[in-house]
Amino acid sequence: MVMRIGELAAACGTPVETIRYYEREGLLPAAPRSGGNYRVYGEAELERLAFIRQCRALDMSLDEVRALLAFRDSPPADCSGVNTLLDEHIGHVVHRIEELRALEASLRALRARCDTPGDGAACGILSGLGQVALPEAAPHTGGVHEHAATHAPRRR
Repeated sequence: MVMRIGELAAACGTPVETIRYYEREGLLPAAPRSGGNYRVYGEAELERLAFIRQCRALDMSLDEVRALLAFRDSPPADCSGVNTLLDEHIGHVVHRIEELRALEASLRALRARCDTPGDGAACGILSGLGQVALPEAAPHTGGVHEHAATHAPRRR
C-alpha cells in the first residue's frame, strides 16, 4: 500500500500540516519521494502515525511520545521505563484535574455574583472580573484544545 500525504492524512484523520510537523519533530521519519517529488507513505507510517495520534489523544506531550516511540522501536529493551513514563503522566493528569476543579470553583463564584441579568454597568460578573483572584493552582496555560496540555501548552 503506497499513499501520498493527503491519503495518509485521511486514513488517520490527521491534518496534512500536522503530519509535516511530526516529520520535522522527528516523530515520523522523513518520507521518501516519488518520481514526481510527492511524499510517499506505507503501512508502517500509517501504524506509526496512528500510535502517535493515540498518544496525543491521551494528552501526552511530544517528548513523552518520542520516548514511547523509542521503546516501541527497541522491542527487546526492558519496558519498565514505559511504566514510569505513564505513572508520571497520570500524576500530571491528576494535578491538572485539581487545577480544573479550582478553576470551576472560581467560575462558579464569579457566576454567583449575577443572579438576575440587567444593566451591564451593574453586572456583578463584569465588575467581579476585575476583583476575583484566580487560584494559584489554576494558571492559564494558553493551551487550546486539540488536547489541552496536562503539563505543558501544546499546539499539535
